[in-house]
Amino acid sequence: MLHEIKNIVRSAKIAHEKGVKTVLASVVSLEGSSYRRPGVRMSIQEDGKMIGAVSGGCVEKEILRQSQTVFETNQPKLMVYDGRYRLGCEGILYILIEPFAPENSFYKAFENQCSSRKAFEIASYFSKEEENRLRGSSVFIFNEENQFKMNAEKTKGLDVFHQKIQPGFRLIIVGSEHDAVELCKFAANMGWEVIIIAPVDDQKSIVNFPGTFNYLSIDENQFKTFSFDAQTAVVFMTHSYVKDLKYLSAITTANIPYIGLLGPSKRREKLMNDLIEKNEDIDDHFFDRLYGPAGINIGAETPQEIAVSILSEILSVIRNQEVKSLRDKPVGIHE
Repeated sequence: MLHEIKNIVRSAKIAHEKGVKTVLASVVSLEGSSYRRPGVRMSIQEDGKMIGAVSGGCVEKEILRQSQTVFETNQPKLMVYDGRYRLGCEGILYILIEPFAPENSFYKAFENQCSSRKAFEIASYFSKEEENRLRGSSVFIFNEENQFKMNAEKTKGLDVFHQKIQPGFRLIIVGSEHDAVELCKFAANMGWEVIIIAPVDDQKSIVNFPGTFNYLSIDENQFKTFSFDAQTAVVFMTHSYVKDLKYLSAITTANIPYIGLLGPSKRREKLMNDLIEKNEDIDDHFFDRLYGPAGINIGAETPQEIAVSILSEILSVIRNQEVKSLRDKPVGIHE
């Protein structure tokens, strides 16, 4: 979610510097089912450029059309889109379309917030009542001192949709072989921040990993001082048992929800036994977070397929979902 907001904000800043207006479209309420849920956003620029999407493609055309009056009047509006007869989803979307005109200090504060890896909130004010549909504004709330309205519209007496934005999800890949390159590409396309941890004797660099956020050539002692959080997954892909054991030993006390290991289950068991021999005080919860062989059983063979398998498993873990076909799910997709 954060990476979509980053794209919107950064594109709006560039447009602002060029003197081009931007409007923000936010899904603030939903009746029934839809392709995506409330909280999804996109932006439209005065020259017709659109950043992001709130559906599979149909709704965006109507948002583009209705945004023209917002450009002309600088007044927000609540758009109601009934998809029951036009989309594959039987739902009614309520979309706040508003001028995206925050004060200039917002852009720096936003980047600082993203870098801090701290959650923040967006409050979108709107009204479904006919007489108040031309009112509304979104407010980015970083903390009590840093709150930024996207337009000057008064929000008193309006309904509000609150959304907590978590830090960007981060994938740390320990290793730099060919399969690590593919995993990096796929994860970057998902909007994840990918960091490559390469052994100090490795000859590669960041140019070998398209889409990566950072490339660090460090040993296990330096890896131990790395900053980890609950929005992080680590996958070991060194293809060296000795290196895996060294780097894995460095993070036995870190709060990481997913740690993936390549290789068969026998290799995982051997790693676990060797870890215990080196440190008998390792918490049992650490081993609960070890996934080896990494990935879900989809018959993956190629590096690209293995990447899909691993990323799917990470998603299922961090979102606490049981892996199954959606056709076998007795309730709705988002329930």
